[in-house]
Amino acid sequence: MSSSSRNLLSLFVLSFTYLGFSLFSSTVAENVSFNFSSFSLQNLTLLGDSYLRNGILGLTQELGVPSSSSGSVLFNSPINFFDPKSEISASFSTRFSFLITNINPGSFGDGITFFISTDNLTLGSPGRYLGLVNSSQLLTPNKFIAIEFDTRLDSIFNDPTDNHIGLDIDSLISIRTQDVVSKGFDLKSGNLITVWVDYKNDQKIMNVWMSYKSFKPEQPILVVEIDLSIYFKEFMFVGFSASTEGSTEIHMIKDWNFETSGFYPVRRPKSSIPHNVSDHTIPVIPITPTVLNSSSKNNRKKLGLGLAIAGPGLFCIGLVVFGFIFVKKFKEKRPDKSFKLELFKSPRQFRYSELKHSTKGFHPSRIVGHGAFGTVYKAVFPESGMTFAVKRTKQTHEGKSEFLAELSIIACLRHKNLVQLQGWCTDKGELLLVYEFMSNGSLDSVLYQESKDEILLNWSRRYNIAVGIASVLTYLHRECEQQVIHRDIKTSNVMLDQNFSARLGDFGLARLTEHDKSPVSTLTAGTMGYLAPEYLQYGKATEKTDVFSFGVVLLEVACGRRPIERQGNDKHPVNLVDWVWSLHSIGQIIEAADKRFNGEFNEEQMKKLLLVGLSCANPSSIERPTMRRVLQILNDEAEVIKIPKVKPSLSFCSILPLSLDDIVSDDECDGATSSLPSSVGQVASECNGSEKVSPLIEISIA
Repeated sequence: MSSSSRNLLSLFVLSFTYLGFSLFSSTVAENVSFNFSSFSLQNLTLLGDSYLRNGILGLTQELGVPSSSSGSVLFNSPINFFDPKSEISASFSTRFSFLITNINPGSFGDGITFFISTDNLTLGSPGRYLGLVNSSQLLTPNKFIAIEFDTRLDSIFNDPTDNHIGLDIDSLISIRTQDVVSKGFDLKSGNLITVWVDYKNDQKIMNVWMSYKSFKPEQPILVVEIDLSIYFKEFMFVGFSASTEGSTEIHMIKDWNFETSGFYPVRRPKSSIPHNVSDHTIPVIPITPTVLNSSSKNNRKKLGLGLAIAGPGLFCIGLVVFGFIFVKKFKEKRPDKSFKLELFKSPRQFRYSELKHSTKGFHPSRIVGHGAFGTVYKAVFPESGMTFAVKRTKQTHEGKSEFLAELSIIACLRHKNLVQLQGWCTDKGELLLVYEFMSNGSLDSVLYQESKDEILLNWSRRYNIAVGIASVLTYLHRECEQQVIHRDIKTSNVMLDQNFSARLGDFGLARLTEHDKSPVSTLTAGTMGYLAPEYLQYGKATEKTDVFSFGVVLLEVACGRRPIERQGNDKHPVNLVDWVWSLHSIGQIIEAADKRFNGEFNEEQMKKLLLVGLSCANPSSIERPTMRRVLQILNDEAEVIKIPKVKPSLSFCSILPLSLDDIVSDDECDGATSSLPSSVGQVASECNGSEKVSPLIEISIA
């Protein structure tokens, strides 16, 4: 074989060996580290009542009265804790600063945890469960390792005091605990506490240090000899959780860093081929001389010639194949340039082909709902058996605006009463959003079911739905980094999961605003029957316009009636708010309860729900409560607001000579959407003392 052919063959083999080592090394477990001196939503998932404010994480609700709350925060990306190839488990260390404050010294509980979990949706119950496990799963929760900082003594978990730390594994009954008061610490002092946690896999030992200062003490406060490798999975998530029960205790995380160690450093193979390759730089393998006949010599010559010709060709083909695979994978993972990648760390970009296949080519039989800007399809993925809801937005300017608004807003939101965004797709000119599939459909479809014989929504379910919507609106209005105004709260946008729990969806009309900033005037948008008077008049959407819409939804839930219904022989449209208020004015508000209950409901809760609905639907925006106050009332943590017997009136001048019959059509009374006003009352002939001026539309007047 000629020297040239041998060189080319060697180059081909070495190149593919280098490629193979490169691909192999990419699958080797690597050490991870990150540091948050302050927090943003970019790399974190917020669940439950957690929120982000001024770069600090809050885990429980910030309330002025005793409340029950739970929340958790997780680092978005899974972390290697075990390498199955080398069978090595990681060591890890973390440092974080937290503080626990309480505006009411007589109120206490329950505490905060740092945890490592197999689940990136870890969110437990309020109260003694520390936001880590569910009340029904005390001993069989999702697998986790946690350091608890407990501020309540619960004998059920063998707690030593109401001020202790402990190591928990798969249970809130700690493996080892330590009373911190005896060590000079008070978890409930409101002072910033810094914690260091180190686990050394080779020594099978975990140490925990605490300090009111920024430097690490010499002696740990908790030492546990334990082998955590038997609990580690290949990938796990890290985060924090906290909870309260009838308490004003607030749990906050100020900063956090985390790192793993112990895995072999990833060594990229060093190529033995210098950049300038020549015959002298590649070792030539000597060939032992042998006696060959002429036929063998000819065969050798032919073989050498063939390899000399084929070698470069095979090498080029290999590079082309590798390049094709690399480019294809890169394009599949690369998001559309028109969207900011940092917004979508958790939801993923779906391929158009998989969404088309899962919806049977967007077949009409898979349609589960319609909206003003698109259609929703049921998508079943046969490979995984998972089911999603795919919203296919119309190819219009308004449709694209709604798509971008919904994607940019809801991708950053995390709450148990939100329909969770799973991903999106912009291939083939389509605008597709992928959501969790809600098996029980929308609230209006169940509330107004055609069958009169059976009520799927009994009183308990309806009251829980009301509390769930109030909770998520409190989150949107007060607990997000930027305030979210939904602008389209209605029963058809409230979805019901398999447990009939409420999930708010459809953020196409939502708007982001800074807290405590004036709202921006926009074109009036919304749905017939739910629009607040001042929003209709001035086009300014605020949290109080959402409160008005929520009030109408509450009355629907309690009464089983649509916002506007036609009654009597003349089919005169009757406004739900006006009808309930008229019953309240004569002391018979309980008569508004849905007749299908046949009296089987909690009368005290029913009255509360109706009164809260009226207070939210007050024509005067300044008289409406905040959603946080509403949630407190529904949770029996605050008194019901007193409602005047006579409905307040509110007048606006308008050049629209419209009556209620002019605006309300038969279709609209059946629940169709519209951007026109919802409840227009009498047309008057005077305004501000003037006579014969433009007709007056009095909005939401009894």
